[in-house]
Amino acid sequence: MNPFRWPFRAQCLLAAAVCAGLLGYAFYVQFELGLEPCPFCIFQRLAFAATGLIFLLAALHGPRSPVMRKIYGMLAFLAAAIGAGYAARHSWLQLFPPEISTCGASVDFMLESQSWLGVAGKVLMAKGDCSTIDWQFLGLTMPMWCLIWFVALALWALWVGFSKRKSNQLPAPGR
Repeated sequence: MNPFRWPFRAQCLLAAAVCAGLLGYAFYVQFELGLEPCPFCIFQRLAFAATGLIFLLAALHGPRSPVMRKIYGMLAFLAAAIGAGYAARHSWLQLFPPEISTCGASVDFMLESQSWLGVAGKVLMAKGDCSTIDWQFLGLTMPMWCLIWFVALALWALWVGFSKRKSNQLPAPGR
């Protein structure tokens, strides 16, 4: 079965399931393997969740209108592109670590310049160091794998949203 020929809903459900699987693995690595996420990791998780949610909503809605399918495709593309940006920056930090290992401003400085909710949204309890490489598979770090998945999901979103579909209408009786 070629997923490029699947119906719109099935393609969106596949992408939502991929996002859920990636998030599940991230939580497994955190809670079972004991690797603490950094703020960039949290933002990437949020981007995977947003991408998956958009794909899930698109699958549940199942629009027949090509315009609505394009809107869902562009929204999912946007969420995946934002995640790709975070993953690319995170990968860059790991490849070229700063002399002082940090992911950004200190919490004290953020509290002086932002509201408490803004700081909570920024940090989301992340304790890890963004420049530390704690995990690798096939020579690529986790942010590099996330970047690959975000690019794949972004391309998939464009395919799902903009591919031509066969009409679901049945021929008129007697034809």
